[in-house]
Formats: sequence, C-alpha cells, structure tokens
Amino acid sequence: MTLRRRSLLGSAAALTLLGTTGHADAQAPWPANPVKWIVPFPPAGAMDVIARTLAEHMGRQLGQTFVIENRPGAGGNIGADAVARSPADGTTMMIVANGQAVNRYLYHRLSYDPVKDFAPVSLVAVVPNVLVVSATNPARSVADVIRRAQANPGKLTYASAGNGTSIHLAGELFASMARLDLLHVPYKGSGPAVTDLIGGQVDMMFDSITSARPHIESGRLRALGVTTARRSPALPDIPTIAEAGLPGYELSPWFAVFVPAGTPQPVIEKMNAALLAAMQQPEVKARFAAIGAEPIGSTPQQLAAHLKAEMDKWSAVIAQRGIRAD
Repeated sequence: MTLRRRSLLGSAAALTLLGTTGHADAQAPWPANPVKWIVPFPPAGAMDVIARTLAEHMGRQLGQTFVIENRPGAGGNIGADAVARSPADGTTMMIVANGQAVNRYLYHRLSYDPVKDFAPVSLVAVVPNVLVVSATNPARSVADVIRRAQANPGKLTYASAGNGTSIHLAGELFASMARLDLLHVPYKGSGPAVTDLIGGQVDMMFDSITSARPHIESGRLRALGVTTARRSPALPDIPTIAEAGLPGYELSPWFAVFVPAGTPQPVIEKMNAALLAAMQQPEVKARFAAIGAEPIGSTPQQLAAHLKAEMDKWSAVIAQRGIRAD
C-alpha cells in the first residue's frame, strides 16, 4: 500500500492492540516514569503541533506525563542524535519527518545511523505540500508553469525553506520529472520565502499546506496543485500535480514516531497502541485538520518498510540532482 492509501487503523484494531500488550505490562510496565518526547524542530510548526496534541491525549490515556522537548537544528539531526544516545527504556521518543529518510544522503557525515540507531513505532500523519504562485503570477495551472519553464530555461525561480527540506525536494522532483531547468532559491525558513513569493521576488514555491493555506484563502497566493497522490481534504478543489500536468509525481511529507534502538518490544507495542488510540479521538482529528494534517497509522513493521522505500526513492533523486545540505 502507498502511504496515502494506508488508512488509520480503526478504534477496534487499536483496542485489540492495547489488549495484546496486557501480558507485557507485568514484564515491562510502561510508562512508569515521565516520557520525554523530542521534537527536532522549533515550536509552532506542524510537527510540533502534532506531537503536543498526541502527547496530551496519550498522557491522559496512560496516566503519565509526556514532556515535549524541542531540539532544533541541522535539519533535525541534533534532535535525532540526542534520541540515538538516550536510554532504550521507553522514556524517550521522537517525532520525525522525511529527514529520517534523506539526511543520510544530504549531509557528508551523520553522528547516528537513521536505521540502526532507532526502532520504528508508527506513522502518524501526512501534511501535503502545495505548489503556489503569487496572485499576480500569470500561471493558472501546473501545465502553465511547465510550459513557461520550458520556454524560459534557467529563469524561473522556486523558493524553499532551505536545502534538503521537503519543500526543496518537491521542487527538485518536479524539475527532474518534467525535465525543467529551474533556479532554486533557499531561505532560512518558510516565512521569509512566502513573503518574497507574495511580493513577486520568486516565481513559485512548494510550501507546506499548513503555512500556505491562510495565504491561499486570503487570495494572496494561488494554489495550483498538491504534491500528494490524492487531493487534500484541506484543499479539496485543488488537483494533485500528477493529475494537473505531471503524471506520476508524488511527494507526501510524512511524520512518524521512533524510539532508541533496543527499546523492549512490549513497550513499542504499547506505545503504538496508545498512539493509534489517541488518533481516534475527535479532538485530535479536529486539531490535525486545522493544520492540514491527515492522520494515518501503521504497525512498526509498516513504518520500517516505508522508511526503506523512501530512502531508496530519495537517494536516487538526491544523487541525480547533486543536492547537498551542508
């Protein structure tokens, strides 16, 4: 199953998973102590909102404190390194994004192994990127952008939140598949990039739906296509890039939970079940929808397989395009 086709496990399945861990409680009670949840990016972004929302409901469900700790920097590497070095006892967990699959290929050296140093728990959400242009841009469709770029090689610019971000990779994949010569303009974050996009300093951007939607709704930006395989419930009238002019295109920015390698399997099973149960709560679904996040769920094994598939896909794109983050 593709990431976008894998639906959130139902409440009955979540309760079944909770039941299957009953034998584990006597072996390894969890959580017996407060749990530190590392978010490797700054507060207020989609990743931070997702983690805080889930932590609140998991804490209420399990009767234990979940403490969010933001450890931003180096594309998520600082937070990931901290988790890799933490005790494998269920007291530390982290939420990650696509960087878990691509940082190995973007950075010359990592202080951790993204596969061997972590144990998968569950996928939790997809937050689509969306191709946007300013309201004054003549492009009205993805096909318009492709035609204009073909007629002006090397002249059209696309902004990103920095080298190696999913926003950057979305543009690189677009250029590669459409065989376009586009000029990448990296910024230090999405905010300043969007400001220049609205002002016409850059031509387009594959921004996160979380930050782009307010500007789309206000009319300052025009949405041309979402990067995911299916249309986003947050922007149901906007086609996918694949259906709007570039068949086969798909980038689904995903979020998932990992723990240090060696964490006991009964603890991982109980953590997985608690995450799935939290995602069934109406308040969680509503909070996710408010930021354009689409909840999903998986087994640890499905997350491991998804990570491998993403690493295989993006290692080829990164090598072909010569992308580096440092």
